[in-house]
Amino acid sequence: MDRRNNPYAPGAGLQPPELAGRDRLLDEATIDMDRVLGSRPTKGMMLLGLRGVGKTVLINRLHGMAEDKGFRTAKVEAPEGGMLPQLLAPELRQVLYQLDIKTGTGQLVRRASSVLRNFVSAFMVKIGEIELGIERANGIADTGNLEQDLPDLMVAVCEAAKERHVALGIFLDEVQYLSSEELASLIVACHEVAQRNLPMFFVGAGLPQIAALAGNAKSYAKRLFTYPVVGPLETVAARAALVNPARNESVDFEDDAVEEILRVTDRYPYFIQEWGFHVWNSAPASPIRRMDVEQTTPGVIAHLDANFFRVRFDRLTPLQQKYLRAMAELGAGPYQTGEIAATLGVEATSVATVRQQLINKGMVWSQRHGETAFTVPLFDEFMKRQMPKLEIHEPKRRSPRGRAKSAK
Repeated sequence: MDRRNNPYAPGAGLQPPELAGRDRLLDEATIDMDRVLGSRPTKGMMLLGLRGVGKTVLINRLHGMAEDKGFRTAKVEAPEGGMLPQLLAPELRQVLYQLDIKTGTGQLVRRASSVLRNFVSAFMVKIGEIELGIERANGIADTGNLEQDLPDLMVAVCEAAKERHVALGIFLDEVQYLSSEELASLIVACHEVAQRNLPMFFVGAGLPQIAALAGNAKSYAKRLFTYPVVGPLETVAARAALVNPARNESVDFEDDAVEEILRVTDRYPYFIQEWGFHVWNSAPASPIRRMDVEQTTPGVIAHLDANFFRVRFDRLTPLQQKYLRAMAELGAGPYQTGEIAATLGVEATSVATVRQQLINKGMVWSQRHGETAFTVPLFDEFMKRQMPKLEIHEPKRRSPRGRAKSAK
């Protein structure tokens, strides 16, 4: 079929042609935004889910919805290691310019700019020049303590937004990469804004461990946010995400072709887009048949191995790779930590550091104590393709003279 008309959109954060199965979440967010605009108390939102469920798609959609409603917005994605001040300060500077700090009126806007000036100085953030004539606000957001300074800055910006009769929207992706100090500071800032009933709507997104991380950082985080779980699509929604875009181009799927795609993708939105895209390009004509899907699947898997799975695998040390391969040996998961270690041929304590490193890198997570699971769907199958043979780990021990030797 004609590739020019291919309706599917595989890719990180790309809006799919049919955002199926997320209507309830979008409706709830719409109500929350309207409550903020109406000066009514509203909880923030933390979207939780594995890779490939469409969290970034949702946060982008919510960001667009907020802008359509007149919010002034800051949207950032946390890299590994956090750097929250460096990410957020330039966005808040842009918000203040949107609020027009040059006008003679608007004392709170100018005050927020002064607070921002202190903040960027305290944390050595490099951003463009702040409007000439803006003096520093003595004693506010200038301590260098993020848990104290970030709330001061957020409150000042929200007060400025309120003065302009608008609201602030903050959208933060990959929350799990924030340091513990940054996450705690963000929670305190959101709490301070909420207590003052200032007009702000916060949306975060990241891996499932965020709920526990937030609760560990500040106990009241469980009451400060809602935590919608974004998972694989229900069958009806998955079918709609696959079939409707093609139908809009006058192309049909046979039922068994749809069933096969839903089976191999486990109904994960990203994988549905990948299979739909590649099957469209390889199928000779409508309707698309099961045979077309089966003939295309090896190529799709090879594409995902090279462009989706492999980039994550290559970031790992050899021991981390062996740990994940041991997980894959046990099936789809989740897995008991002791079983993973036993599969590697070692005690759990000897690889506890490796497990924590994988959690920090966002490769695995733990829903319950002593349990480990992949954060990337279908990664167990990739690990078996990438490392066909399971290797027993032989920890190194030091000789009396301090030289490392392999254990026999």
